[in-house]
Amino acid sequence: MTMVSSTESSSSQEPKPFQDWPNSQGFNSAYCEASPIELKVKGNIPAWAAGVLYRTGSGASEIETDSGKIFKVNHWFDGHSIVHRFQILAPDSENGSVRVLYNSRSTCDGLIEQIRKTGKREMMSFGRKYDPCMSYFKKVMSIFRPDRTVPRPDDRPMSVTLSVNFPGVSATGRKQPHGHASGIQTLCNKTDSNGFQMLDPDTLEPIGIVQQAILHPDLKGPLSSAHAKSDPVTGDVFNFNLTLGRTSTYRIFRVSASTGETSILARIRANAAYLHSFFLSKNYVILCIWNSFFTAGGSSILWNRNIVDSLADYDPSRPARWYVVDRRPAAEGGQGLIETYESEPFYCFHTINAFEEASADGKGTDIIADLITYPSLDLLKRFYLPNLVSTSTAATTYADRSNLSTRPTLKRFRLPSIPPSPSPDKRRKKAILEFTSKPFQCPELPTINPSYVVRKHRYVYGVLDTGKSTFYDSLAKYDLKTDTVQTWSSHGQTAGEAIFIPRRRPGDNNTDATDGNDDDDEDDGILLSVVLDGPAGRSYLLALDPKTMKETGRAEVDGPVGFGFHGTHVSALGSQGIGGAKGRGLDF
Repeated sequence: MTMVSSTESSSSQEPKPFQDWPNSQGFNSAYCEASPIELKVKGNIPAWAAGVLYRTGSGASEIETDSGKIFKVNHWFDGHSIVHRFQILAPDSENGSVRVLYNSRSTCDGLIEQIRKTGKREMMSFGRKYDPCMSYFKKVMSIFRPDRTVPRPDDRPMSVTLSVNFPGVSATGRKQPHGHASGIQTLCNKTDSNGFQMLDPDTLEPIGIVQQAILHPDLKGPLSSAHAKSDPVTGDVFNFNLTLGRTSTYRIFRVSASTGETSILARIRANAAYLHSFFLSKNYVILCIWNSFFTAGGSSILWNRNIVDSLADYDPSRPARWYVVDRRPAAEGGQGLIETYESEPFYCFHTINAFEEASADGKGTDIIADLITYPSLDLLKRFYLPNLVSTSTAATTYADRSNLSTRPTLKRFRLPSIPPSPSPDKRRKKAILEFTSKPFQCPELPTINPSYVVRKHRYVYGVLDTGKSTFYDSLAKYDLKTDTVQTWSSHGQTAGEAIFIPRRRPGDNNTDATDGNDDDDEDDGILLSVVLDGPAGRSYLLALDPKTMKETGRAEVDGPVGFGFHGTHVSALGSQGIGGAKGRGLDF
């Protein structure tokens, strides 16, 4: 979802970056390499990391229109999407060392073309302001219908998460009544809507647009989670579809990786909220509805046409509600909604992981759920670009370490005594808060070793904001066992999400993993992150040893890669790893 404004550009003479940590290139870069180029590799990137790393990114935030005015993007989440592809090649008979090939592509050229010609864009956005005098009918059409009768595949900016081989959908976005073969067959772009943008996995060219209703006719609601969840063994994909209205409905669904068929697991009537992610455990889907409620049951989106202005003020008196749903469809013995819990209020973007363990009384099952929380919705306002760009005077207010309203904490909740069948007692149980991390130690854009998805985990990796810059300034490894953090940080270097690749050798497989936690193995791998070298104005692919958080190597890009959100790695070794079952990119 892209937001733009027709305000004039500022003076070409920019002030000095905050604390001499430049980051403006990462918020306004149109750099792309349409054809693969080989990057210069320094140090060591291990051969067992061979495969393809896809990354989302944002493009130029300023576009000159045909009338000579400057269109500006004001919110980070509304950036013009660019997708990046890093192909890591293991040594072979002709090349004795690891090579990295890189290509990238704007995936919303149709939108940019329209902006240049008309000076405006009427699509639903995350934070753009719109003309309040526009008619109700035009507002509805601009949100839920494309501007053309047949939309171009590159009309939509939706580069938040990427899925490889999403089941039930063909490469061009048609219904596919079966799963996918191994290897990279399809690639799709996703955001917090019900749509997919299908991309060519090699060239990254947009080739189709599809909505969730192609999976199942009941999935007609406009909103969903950008973070679909994948079972690490079967590859089955889970998500929800949200229908807005006075009685909003969340439809929890599963798409079978083997058959491509979609099953509705539960229908939950609850207050409509902006939910970017949810939880998956071994036997359950857990939907937590936290404090990001839409006003007027979501119909406010029709008037505001953006998410930020459609949300009610944060209400600390409203508890978060947790809905536990059987992962199995009814045809396989599934029982739908099993139990409901309440906890203290919070706001959240990203869940981390959920796993199950025996209840203390030995008679049932508990779910342990980790997530990144905030005490208010202030973070949504911080992500307006004037509050992030290092040369903006407004950004210093949020960079101040005394301002904790936009700093996250990691929290662990326990949902005790999940009953074996739907509870006849309609009273909500209490979700127990087990611990909270310290300020400035909690990683955002959290990832874990994918071999530990739906299993007990110890380590969480992500980016930190410690006040060194106006944006994220460190990479972190958070240890849940010791409540300590190890970091990698270098002045002027702004890192993105860290993708964990487990150490793998040909023939390795993690499908027989137990629910135990082997600390020696959990951080045995490599972390990959795309980093902007602010002083140099270029980016590089960074490889870190997760055990030490020390650099092992890097591959240098010739230009600045715009700051994006998430990525996925597909292993060339055919192991489970981050590639998921049958070589799929694993959704978190």
